[in-house]
Amino acid sequence: MGLNVVQKILSEHLIGGELVPGREISIRIDQTLTQDATGTMAYLQFEAMGLDRVRNELAVSYVDHNTIQVGYENADDHRYLQTVASKYGIVYSRPGNGICHQLHLERFGAPGKTLLGSDSHTPTGGGIGMIAIGAGGIDVAVAMGGGPFYLTAPKVVKITLKGKLRAWVTAKDIILKVLQEFTTRGNVGCMFEYAGPGLKHLSVPERATITNMGAECGVTTSVFPSDDVTRAFLEAQGRGGVWRELVADPDATYEKEITINLSKLEPLASAPHSPDNVVTVASLAGLKVDQVMIGSCTNSSYTDLKTVAKILEGRTAAPGVSLGVAPGSNQVLKMLADGGSVGTLLSAGARLLENACGFCIGNSQSPQTDAVSLRTNNRNFEGRSGTKSAKVYLVSPPVAALAAISGQVVDPLTVTDIKYPRVKMPKAFTIDDAMFLAPSVDPASVTVVRGPNIGEPPRNTPLPEAIRGVATLKVGDKITTDHIMPAGARLKYRSNVPAYSQYVFEPCDTGFPKRAAELRDAGKQSIVVAGESYGQGSSREHAALCPMFLGVKAIVAKSIERIHAANLVNFGILPLLFETAADYEAISQGDELVLEGVREALKAGAERLIIRNVTRGVDIPVKADLSQRQRAIILAGGLLNFTKNC
Repeated sequence: MGLNVVQKILSEHLIGGELVPGREISIRIDQTLTQDATGTMAYLQFEAMGLDRVRNELAVSYVDHNTIQVGYENADDHRYLQTVASKYGIVYSRPGNGICHQLHLERFGAPGKTLLGSDSHTPTGGGIGMIAIGAGGIDVAVAMGGGPFYLTAPKVVKITLKGKLRAWVTAKDIILKVLQEFTTRGNVGCMFEYAGPGLKHLSVPERATITNMGAECGVTTSVFPSDDVTRAFLEAQGRGGVWRELVADPDATYEKEITINLSKLEPLASAPHSPDNVVTVASLAGLKVDQVMIGSCTNSSYTDLKTVAKILEGRTAAPGVSLGVAPGSNQVLKMLADGGSVGTLLSAGARLLENACGFCIGNSQSPQTDAVSLRTNNRNFEGRSGTKSAKVYLVSPPVAALAAISGQVVDPLTVTDIKYPRVKMPKAFTIDDAMFLAPSVDPASVTVVRGPNIGEPPRNTPLPEAIRGVATLKVGDKITTDHIMPAGARLKYRSNVPAYSQYVFEPCDTGFPKRAAELRDAGKQSIVVAGESYGQGSSREHAALCPMFLGVKAIVAKSIERIHAANLVNFGILPLLFETAADYEAISQGDELVLEGVREALKAGAERLIIRNVTRGVDIPVKADLSQRQRAIILAGGLLNFTKNC
């Protein structure tokens, strides 16, 4: 029986376990990436492990999230990141160089390699034929030290693309169609693999848009084959030597297969407040728009922004629209400038934003009160933009550009006065790697600089014999890591867990940190109760680390998303699942809860535990869906303790 692309790459990197869907496996990681919002803690954890040098093929530290330096905290973190990279053998990408995923695709990604990144949109690398997976920072730290990465052997879903996109229909519409089909829930343990005759019409940046937003479906990653299109992109980047052909065997099998006819797609949008709330752009036509933001790791490539510039050429943003454009990398910005497109954007009234994540994570360009904001990024969770009352729609760059000049949503298929500009991929990209700093050849001479906001990563205590506590918080479905650990301006505390912990669950319940801390100080534990798809969104491990610091010992939910579940385990928090949806109703916030004998039950491999709701006098069965290794980590009180004990 033949192998698909996922199986070929995983087989080449398999260290332990069998490639049987649902079973835990361990793989070798070739490349790692971090970004500054998660990287500071990842490197603190790397140092805490006592390692003297990175041991994987390539480690890159990008600075792209908190580049706005209001106060000393972000600047201090950047200096720490630069010095720790120099000392330990890590390539450092300076602030302003660009967004990690765009940069890694341009300068480092290679077909057939594995990439582990402390950012949930690391699967962008799948557009170039990599198995690229987002994870918590501590998992990346272990991989940098040469350790394996553990995951569930995936179910592989084949998505066949046929036909060719019409004018005004883009790769963004393909992934929105996929989100419409699969939604943001129920895809844990899956990987998407793209195939079919339609692939030859999609460039690597277009493929990367699709794999980038596959993260919103909750899949482990998405991957495209490596073919002649991939080779052309790598050659244009001056890296043709890393190309290899990588395609599925003719008799490869899949868990599930669907087909999307590109010729029949129309422009789509994600309506507030979830990426899978997909509607047609035509259905939104006439909606007044207050803000348009173009960029992010999803749609900030040269071809994306060149297309936008051509649409805006000779036109000006409507008076009521605030228009911002953020190139994905220095390369993109230079090529736009050299070709005259920067002048076009400025003449159209665009604000040229830094080559960074910026507006996507809500640390700049927050919309006005009650605004309608069209954005080309990947998430539109309520309040993520920095303005809770704003309504954020996710659209393609052409749809965003048309809205900017008209002041309202326009169905591009009805446009007659603007010809759709088909921008071809360059034969050669402008190469300038001056913003990448190589590590020191004399690491002993490098002093790692730590500012006053940078603390040691806190450790948990071993799991107690019994968990006796309170349901300190009960929340509903689709609680994201932004709900648990707010991003935006709060991210400047990412290196200071005690300070950052004061904002845990801030969008849901501002009183949570105080209640949890009081319980912790009284020797009791907190348990959080949640609905479906708990922990979706960012890979930010602070969404587990900070609750752990406040004394949270268990999360009980209808379902928990992959990266967050792994992060909970890594910090010694027990992830538990309700056996039935009805059991969720058996607990109210404030109820006294007890799990007797939990330590012995985990040691014995028990998959079914009982929560005693003392307040209501009822027993609630829950599932502990954990591998033997994960049980050992939780018993030790987290991965740092577990690694030290080993």
